[in-house]
Amino acid sequence: MKHEAIDQMMRDYDGQVPGASVAVISRGRTLFSKSYGLANRETAEPATSKSNYRLASVTKQFTATAIMILEERGKLAYDDPVQRFLPTLPEALSPVTLRHLLSHTSGIIDYEDLIPESTVEQIHDVDVLRLLELENRLYFKPGSNYRYSNSGYALLALIVEKVSGSSFATFLRQEIFEPAGMQRTVAFEEGSSSIDRRAFGYSRNDGGFQLTDQSVTSAVLGDGGIYSSVEDLARWDRALEKATLVRAESLRLSWTPATDTDVSGVRYGFGWRISSHRGHETLWHSGETRGFRNVIVRFPDDRLTVIVLTNRNESPPHTLALRIADHFLGQ
Repeated sequence: MKHEAIDQMMRDYDGQVPGASVAVISRGRTLFSKSYGLANRETAEPATSKSNYRLASVTKQFTATAIMILEERGKLAYDDPVQRFLPTLPEALSPVTLRHLLSHTSGIIDYEDLIPESTVEQIHDVDVLRLLELENRLYFKPGSNYRYSNSGYALLALIVEKVSGSSFATFLRQEIFEPAGMQRTVAFEEGSSSIDRRAFGYSRNDGGFQLTDQSVTSAVLGDGGIYSSVEDLARWDRALEKATLVRAESLRLSWTPATDTDVSGVRYGFGWRISSHRGHETLWHSGETRGFRNVIVRFPDDRLTVIVLTNRNESPPHTLALRIADHFLGQ
């Protein structure tokens, strides 16, 4: 009956339309995994548990984990100033620390608002730095407020590169994806990497769907550039469950509220939102970008996780994931 209920919830994603993949994991074991609709409308390739969707901001938990790995190795500290690693940033940013970047409390200007309207080529993380080098200002004093910042996570990716000596994509592959068994997950770089079983993004248009897979910001890695599947994200969930990539203390810190957000009842740690659902604590992050809407929701006390990945530019699936979770909570 649970499977039939989920199928009913996902009916809009089924058929010859951009689709979705769903997984429910309990205590490290996948209880439900099913995909709906198409990963690629042009080739009629169906979505499967191995389809790799652009995660968008679900990427941020991986970027935060990369920083945590380096912190555990003594290569950096959360309260280090960002300028220690990126000295070309303007003086106004001198009070900003890694902790501020991780928790969206830096006040750094949104790079999306700085991109010239004439830009047609995709920008990269280093281009975010170049844009910010010209902005000797902040929205607010670091640590005094919350403002969700893709800029901060692009800078974190650059810091990972600076400290590790590896490219961000290589560091993620060697230190996170491969140890977790996420063999097909990739921080995608056009021309130097490929995406196996790639899901393409779409937006509704005049009653149909139009390919809207990329934008000028789609090549920025630190804030949203990872592609993954529900199958690999189930492996990620097991790595979190067993604390195999970083120590349990580091994970607890990332799941400890560092700040309130602009949504009542939702707080933010390091790459994770923290809230509750029907009295159950939830650790979650959504990802929304051109052509994709995704979410991972963990119920740590219940050891339950729901993942919903979609390749269409429609309503975020967070509420949908909670409705799915309702069928498994308390069992």
